[in-house]
Amino acid sequence: MGQKRDTALPKAPCARILMLAGAKRVSQEAMDAFCEVLEAVAEDIGKKAIEHANHAGRKTVHDTDIRLAVRMHQVRPA
Repeated sequence: MGQKRDTALPKAPCARILMLAGAKRVSQEAMDAFCEVLEAVAEDIGKKAIEHANHAGRKTVHDTDIRLAVRMHQVRPA
């Protein structure tokens, strides 16, 4: 049987993103760390987008909420 995932994001797409960014090879540890960071950033952006939708009196999150949340989000090194 396969291993249980630690994150909501699959590992292979995280590695592909790094490869698309120019990495020749990606270690398992780098892939794990990258997935963890991506998930944390995505969750933060999602929470901010939900706040924007709620502030606008909506239950539905729109693409504009996501884009605004991304603009307001600042990535800080761990």
